[in-house]
Amino acid sequence: MIIDVKVPMLSESVSEGTLLEWKKKVGEAVARDEILIDIETDKVVLEVPSPQAGVLVEIIAQNGETVAAEQVLARIDTAATASAEAPATAPAPEAAPAAAQTNAAMPAAAKLAAETGVDVNALQGSGRDGRVLKEDVQNATAKPAAAPAAASAPVPAGARPEQRVPMSRLRARVAERLLASQQENAILTTFNEVNMKPIMDLRAKYKEKFEKEHGVKLGFMSFFVKAAVAALKKYPVVNASVDGNDIVYHGYFDIGIAIGSPRGLVVPILRDADQMSIADIEQAIVDYAKKAKDGKIALEDLTGGTFSITNGGTFGSMMSTPIINPPQSAILGMHATKERAVVENGQVVVRPMMYLALSYDHRIIDGREAVLTLVAIKDALEDPARLLLDL
Repeated sequence: MIIDVKVPMLSESVSEGTLLEWKKKVGEAVARDEILIDIETDKVVLEVPSPQAGVLVEIIAQNGETVAAEQVLARIDTAATASAEAPATAPAPEAAPAAAQTNAAMPAAAKLAAETGVDVNALQGSGRDGRVLKEDVQNATAKPAAAPAAASAPVPAGARPEQRVPMSRLRARVAERLLASQQENAILTTFNEVNMKPIMDLRAKYKEKFEKEHGVKLGFMSFFVKAAVAALKKYPVVNASVDGNDIVYHGYFDIGIAIGSPRGLVVPILRDADQMSIADIEQAIVDYAKKAKDGKIALEDLTGGTFSITNGGTFGSMMSTPIINPPQSAILGMHATKERAVVENGQVVVRPMMYLALSYDHRIIDGREAVLTLVAIKDALEDPARLLLDL
């Protein structure tokens, strides 16, 4: 029986994707649920499995083509036997290594490598299964040591070289959403600073016991999530969103955590964060970070969210004005912790301080609610007992 291999259903916010590379050729046997091809959307890379075991008899959509949900990509003959596809899967032995090397790079990466003279076989791929991504080639072209061809042909004095590289779907989508956010929201940012010593002392005291008990390291993000949820409960409008002329108040707390990945920034969601323990939050963040690194973040991981947290301090940022992630109405920005001189009880002391930034949509959130929300977060972090006592 001939069955179709189709593009899986996409989320409401994703209309199309780009085929990356077929892992099978026409005539080859496939197993049920074996991954046939990857599809890059503007949010994630989707894997398309084989719906049944059989032989791949036709490939309809080729590498690099743009496809939509439910579009037929290929056809499989479930009645075919291994002998039927044997002639097509018996290449000359000497050709196999070359094919393996070619398949190590994504089509976009291979195209860019050919244009820039980069040897993809010399690169350490950051994609799934070690595959070379376009970003790997871009990084290689930015490093003189990784471009021996440039050494043999030095750039003439006074030359002004340029390189034009198409945006990935994810980068283009991020750019579109951030621009729309600034155009459609009345974004303001309020700042405060927090003394991180209480959280740092608490973490230092319990981190070994915590890891032994829960099997995950105790970080700082979980405290910020808990503090944010406590503040959002006090000021629900900061957890709300705009829908036309309506304000939608969410009776749940789905917190987005910004995570860097080889493909760009992603914001997976901690659903019902108010019901999660510190250990649950830390484990979820670790799991998301691994999935992002491996390119296995799913669409459902990124869908929704009522409030977001981003940590520019990971890269050394001292202060920034984060952009709201639509349709949310606010986002908390964390920054680097630095020792600074502060006054406590009339005395100058040195404390590990962090600047906090809360960007908010002034259409529905007044300055009072924004400032008080940030103060509530600050108070909870400087006195963690408040989180236990619901104060």
